[in-house]
Amino acid sequence: MSDDGRKGPHAQGPGARLPRPRGESAGGPSGAPREGRPAGATGNRSAAAERAALRRTHLRRRILLGLAAVMVVIVAAGALVVHHLNGNIRTVAIPKGLVGTETTDAKGRAPINVLVMGSDTRGSSADCAIGGGCQASTSTASGKSATSLAANADVEMLVHISADRSNATIMSIPRDTVVDIPECTDPATGQPVAAHQERINSSLQYGPSCTLQTVHNLTGVPIDHFAVIDFSGVVTMSDAVGGVNVCVNHDVYDTYSHLKLKKGSHTLKGKSALEFLRTRHGFGDGSDIGRTVAQHLFLSAMLRQMESASTLANPVRLYDLANAATKAVTVDNGLGDIGKLTGLAKELNKIPSKRITFTTMPNIPDPQNQAEVLPASNAAALFAKIKSDTSLTASPEKTPTGGSSSTPGSSSSVTPSPSGGTTPGEGTTPTTGASSSGTDYATTVDKAVGCAQVAQVATVQINGIAMTPIQAYAASPNVPDSAP
Repeated sequence: MSDDGRKGPHAQGPGARLPRPRGESAGGPSGAPREGRPAGATGNRSAAAERAALRRTHLRRRILLGLAAVMVVIVAAGALVVHHLNGNIRTVAIPKGLVGTETTDAKGRAPINVLVMGSDTRGSSADCAIGGGCQASTSTASGKSATSLAANADVEMLVHISADRSNATIMSIPRDTVVDIPECTDPATGQPVAAHQERINSSLQYGPSCTLQTVHNLTGVPIDHFAVIDFSGVVTMSDAVGGVNVCVNHDVYDTYSHLKLKKGSHTLKGKSALEFLRTRHGFGDGSDIGRTVAQHLFLSAMLRQMESASTLANPVRLYDLANAATKAVTVDNGLGDIGKLTGLAKELNKIPSKRITFTTMPNIPDPQNQAEVLPASNAAALFAKIKSDTSLTASPEKTPTGGSSSTPGSSSSVTPSPSGGTTPGEGTTPTTGASSSGTDYATTVDKAVGCAQVAQVATVQINGIAMTPIQAYAASPNVPDSAP
């Protein structure tokens, strides 16, 4: 207690702390350091600490400013990238109510069905150079508007993503399947085209909406979206992932697609990738069925490559892939920007490769034309499973039924046959006359690791002489291989 009754630092008395005179350090009067410390050490240390703290403050500010600048650049670049990618995408509207609506499950979730088509349209000089078949009359001096008169779908795949995102089915429809094509509008003339029976690939001549309606009428499956990819798109996408590894079980030379490979494994890029996907005379029995099986092997390998660390951890490769993909496709308005396409990719990415099944619509030869096929009786059961959102990988321990479900040449690719049975799904209208069952060649992405089976019958010609693709390889030593 001080004389004036107050307590505080200025109170006098035994043990009271006296105020420190100005200029005096904690160790004593100015210039009298604490015992055991050299003169001036404390003052210098304090000043050095202050200077270091100041430097750290300035450094933090510079780092924060630098990070802010980097973030601005990233955001700006990201906006430019998104704008650029959106500018790549071409869109076509689907008339409302044309191809049905999805049924939601008990939790209100809906499956997604996308029809993917590989067009043989030569919409550019690049497509003409790759695919051939362009007429001189369709080209200009610059070649920029060179196109073919045809617009058929070399590839048709119905991609089904389950409502709970636990599984997916990708069903190929052979391009030579004869179906009922509904009345459609000719996009060139704006005039209606009467309903008729024809190969399903010709429906694309009347626009993607006509193909969607044709597939919907065939399968009964509602279709939410479509994507059409062209020749040059396949080339750039295979390059973007660093190439796709495939295997052939014999030497092969398809004189039509120009694919020439030695027996064994190869990494296909660019034009060689397209040659592989287009090859039909080189695989199986030389029909479109062998081609669809080979395509499943290729696309499974591409999906595995896309999921690999070498792709996902490489921002340049990811951008190249996105740029190639968006340039390659024409989609419906529902997928008409990069955000929507990314959202679809994220949904598919939720599904493990062992739960993604590639399959082919079971089919039989058309009795009236052996170069064409009809939906087999068990095709209806496969359509019904897709429509009812039934997984084809629910019971992988079961033995395949209704025909072999393994990819030829791959003993590890056996999965249950989805098409056993003959009861059509509601709303399906398979072509009249289909009676016997066919093979579905079902395989999951993780098990599609076998070799494409080279045709061992005379499916190609050299100088008018029919021979097998194996013989054609041996007879053409001066033709370079498509890939080492």
